[in-house]
Amino acid sequence: MPPTLLAFLVVGVGGAIGAMSRFGLTMATLRYSSVLPVGTLASNLLGCLIMGGLVDLLARVSWLGDNGAITDHTRLLFGVGFCGAFTTLSSFVLELSTMMQRNESGAAFGYLVVTLVGGYAAFVVGAFIVRSLH
Repeated sequence: MPPTLLAFLVVGVGGAIGAMSRFGLTMATLRYSSVLPVGTLASNLLGCLIMGGLVDLLARVSWLGDNGAITDHTRLLFGVGFCGAFTTLSSFVLELSTMMQRNESGAAFGYLVVTLVGGYAAFVVGAFIVRSLH
């Protein structure tokens, strides 16, 4: 199998797992969603946490890549595939738009701020956790 085709397949598998995980999280949190879309918020924050940990792990622990423990395909599986499908800007923007159409501008602004600031904070925490364990 050509490396390019294998890379696409790896991203596809990671994406399928990420999308199903996001859908499951959304379904599991429906009863907690009163004003904010808790499932999308949780998947975006958790995805940023995972991505922050992954990026820091790969940057700091070169022996993982050097000895083959973390391959390019592993990066594609988790970083591009899983995290790319698990977090979802398109759903986030659609939900913001829906909130604005319902004249819920305060809730929409809060959701925007919590997602962006919380996403960055989760990314930093993910990197910190990996750094602490190393």
